[in-house]
Amino acid sequence: MRPTSKRIHPKKAALFLSIVFGLSLAFAFTFKNDKLFAIAKNLDIFASLIRELDSYYVDEIDPDALVTVGIQAMLEELDPYTEFIPEEEQDDFRMMTTGEYGGVGALIGNRTGTNMILMPYTGFPAQAAGLKIGDEILRVDSVDVREKATSDISKLLKGPANTSLMVEVKRGEDTLQFHLTRRKIVISNVPYFGMIDLETGYIKLSDFTTNAAAEVRDAVIQLKAQGMKKLILDVRDNPGGILREAVDIVNLFVPKGKEVVRTIGKLQSVNTVYKTEKSPVDKEMDLVVLINERSASAAEIVAGALQDYDRAVLVGRKTFGKGLVQSTIPLSYNSQVKLTTAKYYIPSGRCIQAIDYSLKDEEGNGRSVADSLRKEFTTKNGRIVLDGGGIEPDQLVAVESFAPITYSLVGRSLVFEYANKFSLEHAEIPYPKDFQITDKMYQEFVDWLGDKEYDYVTRVERAIEDLEKFAEKEKYYEDIKGEIASLKKSVHHSKEQDLVTFKEEIKKALREEIVSRYYFQEGIIEASFYQDRDIEEAVQILGDNRLFAMKLSPKK
Repeated sequence: MRPTSKRIHPKKAALFLSIVFGLSLAFAFTFKNDKLFAIAKNLDIFASLIRELDSYYVDEIDPDALVTVGIQAMLEELDPYTEFIPEEEQDDFRMMTTGEYGGVGALIGNRTGTNMILMPYTGFPAQAAGLKIGDEILRVDSVDVREKATSDISKLLKGPANTSLMVEVKRGEDTLQFHLTRRKIVISNVPYFGMIDLETGYIKLSDFTTNAAAEVRDAVIQLKAQGMKKLILDVRDNPGGILREAVDIVNLFVPKGKEVVRTIGKLQSVNTVYKTEKSPVDKEMDLVVLINERSASAAEIVAGALQDYDRAVLVGRKTFGKGLVQSTIPLSYNSQVKLTTAKYYIPSGRCIQAIDYSLKDEEGNGRSVADSLRKEFTTKNGRIVLDGGGIEPDQLVAVESFAPITYSLVGRSLVFEYANKFSLEHAEIPYPKDFQITDKMYQEFVDWLGDKEYDYVTRVERAIEDLEKFAEKEKYYEDIKGEIASLKKSVHHSKEQDLVTFKEEIKKALREEIVSRYYFQEGIIEASFYQDRDIEEAVQILGDNRLFAMKLSPKK
């Protein structure tokens, strides 16, 4: 028999539900009030602490500096992307998001223990006035800057547009003065675009500040006018930026009305679906997107959305895995906080965030999403893709490794110094595509290295040192010390021989450094076309229609 059930009177049911709802509401308000009380209590404690430190601490304190340190320490408990921006850092933050600032248009830094020009940007005051890579900065106006920090020199160079300044530099044995007029500097999101061959175009997208999509659009249109039928979009080393720009870039290649990304957070106001809103520039052209481990955020949205729609083949290495969205919220006294407000999900439904910052280890680091917890999703064509760990390329290209001698020559700035010397002795060189380091030029570099210090330890030598340490620790050394001595003798490196063995990769580093002295950032990119494994792989895939189609098809 079925058990009988009693019917509840409608009025009693309504009364019961109202009581439950009232209790739930009361609990919610109590919970909220408890939270507000906890916030108020701790703010009062913090303010009291600062007052007492100011009154009683043995030395004078700087309240601004102390509170800023406290705020930054608090935010570090959350994730690396949530940060406090005080009033005095607003200009730097504005430059990061818009790519704009007032200055001379040059990257400066400390090389060989000296502050110098590392890259004058094409078309801006520093480059137009004749400042060159390697110029050592001595004075800015009347200020001697030889002992100043790079950040302090940068502040002196920046300022309102149309204001003048003098920069004194040392170039070789000469001391030169340059009179410049600051102007509004807008750093391009697309530092280079051009044709690799008669049909294949290439666009380097280095950032996602304001107008990134418009710059990519213009580059695509110009390349199509030059005969482009296939495109390589390079977002390697791109840290991301404005989400809307990423959506508009995807829209260049995907039809109107398609979802690109959706954001989901705690508040309804941040839950947004972003769709393509315009007709694409080209929805048929074969497309390869280059990615690597430093492609993040908006770069991953572009690559991931194009992969999910099977619109592009991704070539390179797995991306960084940043699936978090930041919003900037104004605070009192012209300060701001940039904080994580949502996670983003690309068209297949996956979130590619690789680190869970809510689960930290003993050292305070977020934990990687375990492989066993990564879920499967599918692209438009039915290819399997995973969440929780960045975006996997469709064609993996291994990281190019270099010999220890190459790392030593570059790391000790010897290649950099020689390029400076070369540029002082040679007024011009051929265009980047045509310029090569001849054997004669390489030998001149080797001769110049004769009295330079660039010692290093090879990987094999390091492994033998480790073996020797473990053998001594585990009491085997006396038994095998003869063999270890023999191994050491066999693999002891010779600088002279390494300069011959690794000649080609050293020539590659030397070529790019020398090209930069004459053709700046654009030249470095163009010079890499014929010695970049990722680009070579992309050109091969684009040159084989069957292979391109196979990369976008589900595995059988």
